[in-house]
Amino acid sequence: MALCSSHSLSGLSVRGDGQRPVRRNLPEELPVAMVFEGSTQGVMMATPQDIEDFAVGFALSEGYVRHLGEIEEFETAEHGGGIEARFWLPPERAAALKARRRTMMGPVGCGLCGIDSLEQALRPLPVLPAGGPAFTAAEVARAADALRGHQPLHDQTHATHAAGFLLPGQGIVLAREDVGRHNALDKLIGALARAGMDPASGAVVLTSRVSVEMVQKTVMAGARSLIAVSAPTAHALRLAQGAGVTLAAFARGGGFDLYSCPERINDGEKHVA
Repeated sequence: MALCSSHSLSGLSVRGDGQRPVRRNLPEELPVAMVFEGSTQGVMMATPQDIEDFAVGFALSEGYVRHLGEIEEFETAEHGGGIEARFWLPPERAAALKARRRTMMGPVGCGLCGIDSLEQALRPLPVLPAGGPAFTAAEVARAADALRGHQPLHDQTHATHAAGFLLPGQGIVLAREDVGRHNALDKLIGALARAGMDPASGAVVLTSRVSVEMVQKTVMAGARSLIAVSAPTAHALRLAQGAGVTLAAFARGGGFDLYSCPERINDGEKHVA
């Protein structure tokens, strides 16, 4: 016998200070299958907004395509409680399907679920060119707070991550949200590509910690600076150092910790970790 009588897809936030309960909305998540040439390469649980951005960003960050021109056709199909994102690629890209085959039905917190081998988990990354856009220390310190102004779904649910794109002197110019931090970053990468914006011209800003796969996706996109509100892992830092990525973390409260390639941050007070 069912013990739960409510069928509402929201919750009541009840406080101990006597204030009136507040209705809190919940984010949706559903399975999204990435299908290349009729073969499913991955299934992720994701928030259903910006699915084309998500699919394109996944294809780019996972190396299935190198640029938008390698996507000959794309469509989405909804069925069975989920979404298929379907790609058709030129014949010469068929090798990428074999090299990075995945079966990733798993929770949103696992960015490497279902990878075929240890070698795939720690795939070689390109070394990004030196130079690139420089940011003031104040811009880096404010980046995470600025991203909060681009998170309408988080404002409704308090249950989603975001990834934003910071341009020098302009602030956050593009952002995407998802229940999964990896998905939010893929959505941002796809949105940048579809808008014709070069990731090398700015910095990626994350509301999450910096794990290995977040560095991998940032490097594959071509962004040379990564700013996060929380900590990096040790191996994520090693990858960032090896790829030439400026990594700033704990960007909150008016400060940040700087871990690698400090030459892209050109003034002000910062703590070098």
